[in-house]
Parts: sequence; C-alpha cells; structure tokens
Amino acid sequence: MPRADEPDYERLATLARRRRAELGLALNDKNAKAGGLSNRTWQRVEKGLEIRETNYVKIDGLLQWAPGSCLSVLDGGHPVPVEEMKDPEASGVQKSPLSPEAASKEALDTVQLALIATAKGTPAEELREMSERVVHDLRERGLI
Repeated sequence: MPRADEPDYERLATLARRRRAELGLALNDKNAKAGGLSNRTWQRVEKGLEIRETNYVKIDGLLQWAPGSCLSVLDGGHPVPVEEMKDPEASGVQKSPLSPEAASKEALDTVQLALIATAKGTPAEELREMSERVVHDLRERGLI
C-alpha cells in the first residue's frame, strides 16, 4: 500500500480491470488504438504501473469514465462512470454549460487574442496556425 502522498497505481489497476470486464472490453490493440493509445500503455495501467499523465484521460474514455477519474482514483477518490453524468446532481459532477464545439470556439478566440497581444509582428496566418494547434492539443488531452 502506498503512502498517503503517493499515487495508488495498484488501486487504479484493480478498478480498471473490473471496469473493463463490466464493459466486456478486450485488452487488445484494436481497442487501445480506438482510445488513442497503445496496448502497452493500457497494459501498464492494469499492471499497476505509472503512465504519462496525459494518457489517463484516454484510459478514462476507454473505460467510459468521466475525464479525471483515473487521476481521482490515484489520489484515493472514485471514478465516475459516464452514465452517472446524465444526472449531475446525483454524481456530484459539474457539466460544462458549453457544447464541445462552443468550448473549442471560445478556446480558439482566447488563444488568438493572447497571441495577438504578445506576439507582435507575427503574421496573421502564423497566429491562426498556432491558435489552431493549441486548441487541437487541448482537445487531444481531453481538456476541451
């Protein structure tokens, strides 16, 4: 058992294996790739080994848990299955009032304004490309 200030990888492994079994998912390359990660990374989670923090949101997606569930489990909390998110009051989950498209648009506008304010002399096309790249990366990490 890890110290209170250490992530509990074994607990996450146990809950992840249980959830995968509940969902009837095979631990294979096809399912891992569908989630945007390698089968080796998924196996590491189920063996109680550490992975890059940015990959935990992908594991959340594969296991149909709310984003941040894996990190919550590592800190002693509990995962929130996506089906529980349908009633935010019951699960304690706060849903965004924005659709994913609106959140992406807001993020893009915010990044562009920040770049315009700080990247004086940078061509508009380059600012647009940088903004789109930041929003793409935020989406990939499950932050928007």
